[in-house]
Amino acid sequence: MTKDHKLREAHLCFYEKDIAEIDQELDGFLELSGARCALLVDRSGHMVTRRGTSLDGSLESVAALAAGSFSATREMARLLGEGEFNHLFHQGSRESIQISAVGDRSLFVIVFDDHSNLGLVRFYAEESSARLKEIFASISLQEDKGDGGLSDDFSSKATAALDELF
Repeated sequence: MTKDHKLREAHLCFYEKDIAEIDQELDGFLELSGARCALLVDRSGHMVTRRGTSLDGSLESVAALAAGSFSATREMARLLGEGEFNHLFHQGSRESIQISAVGDRSLFVIVFDDHSNLGLVRFYAEESSARLKEIFASISLQEDKGDGGLSDDFSSKATAALDELF
């Protein structure tokens, strides 16, 4: 296994065209569901992308706390004999949040208010999660074929270019 492949396995890696495709899916979700904001977050709490209206607080903090909440709930699920809970839901008096697992390494975080229909949010979240998994599978196939990644001789070419420069 190459260093580049190991790095991609350890961390989510997206290119501009990947983010554009993900953003398009999130925009469609927001339009259909009536939710306020949709975030794609890696399980360590780093935001990949966000769409929708801004929140009063920091979206980066929301992303990190959502990942922490999901991680804590995973342990609770394990204690109950479940692998993990795939969806978390927190309801407030005005604002609510749903966190859904998308594959093994990312979370779909949805913020919606009391004007949104919970049934629509949940229904379209399921559909969007499935499409996001398909997008991730497509990205993974492209990376496995070498599309968009570093070439095998990148290191030697970079070293030669730096030697030539200095």
